[in-house]
Amino acid sequence: MRARLSRPPVDTFLLMLVAVVALATVLPARGAAADVLSVATKVVIALLFLLYGTRLSPQQAWHGVRQWKLHLLVLATTFVAFPLLGLAARAFVPSVLTDDLYTGLLFLCLVPSTVQSSIAFTSMARGHVPAAIVSASLSNIVGVLLTPLLVLVLMPINGAPRVDGSAVGDIVLQLLAPFAVGQLLRPWLAPAVTRHAVLTKVVDRGSILLIVYAAFSVGMTEHIWISVRPWRVVAVAAVSALLLAIVLALTWVTGRLARLDRGDAIVLLFCGSKKSLASGLPMALVLFPPATVGLIMLPLMLFHQIQLFTCAVIASRLGRGAPHISSG
Repeated sequence: MRARLSRPPVDTFLLMLVAVVALATVLPARGAAADVLSVATKVVIALLFLLYGTRLSPQQAWHGVRQWKLHLLVLATTFVAFPLLGLAARAFVPSVLTDDLYTGLLFLCLVPSTVQSSIAFTSMARGHVPAAIVSASLSNIVGVLLTPLLVLVLMPINGAPRVDGSAVGDIVLQLLAPFAVGQLLRPWLAPAVTRHAVLTKVVDRGSILLIVYAAFSVGMTEHIWISVRPWRVVAVAAVSALLLAIVLALTWVTGRLARLDRGDAIVLLFCGSKKSLASGLPMALVLFPPATVGLIMLPLMLFHQIQLFTCAVIASRLGRGAPHISSG
């Protein structure tokens, strides 16, 4: 199990994302095909969150309650420190970022932490894996409700987030309800999910690729990419790298000041600094108009790849320097 967790998908998945974006650029979905793609995307998103619901057992959640300080620090980093940094990044507009790209950057600061890669990197670094499972899962459960609320409170009206009654209903139906069903069906589904881990990974990665293709297809049909110059994309990547560096430093210093042991400090480092593409993209589709969602999700896609590469290097070095394997 540990060997499987220690190989996060960095290069292959990045190439697949680039290929999907290229496909949407050359052959975007139009007309009836776009309608079918929209329905398929919603179905895959629901399936994805149903699988999420099967992953966190009540026993793991209860075991993690005693580490409440660690989990609060992770949540505070994800939903307080990150949003504050996102608001501060407004200083980059309009010299570095356009309004839409800044909206995307602020949105990435509001989404939950990752699940799979946070656990994988914690395992690589020989941190407390059970605590990482609880922290990352808790972040996503809280984020389903908290991210739309933060979007409503922090994003400008001209950013056009669609946080109204219908959006809340879509979130409940597409994200929260399937997760709850997964929890209810966990006694029957969990063994199959465990046995067929490859299938779960295919659904996870496949849903992201499908969402990206759908969003970039809309971007092409609505001609929104004409307004984005290549140097702006490089600028978004640079700002994302700076944001990640600040949060990595913040989580490491916080772990030292809070006197967390090595295993818990590693959990805070990786769970607190990550942002979930798998959770963020479905929320973006629900919260933002189709004509702008492709551009808005670009910063999250870039940040996701930067965090995977950077955290893989850090986790590898921490793992080599570990005195022993900590089981949490």
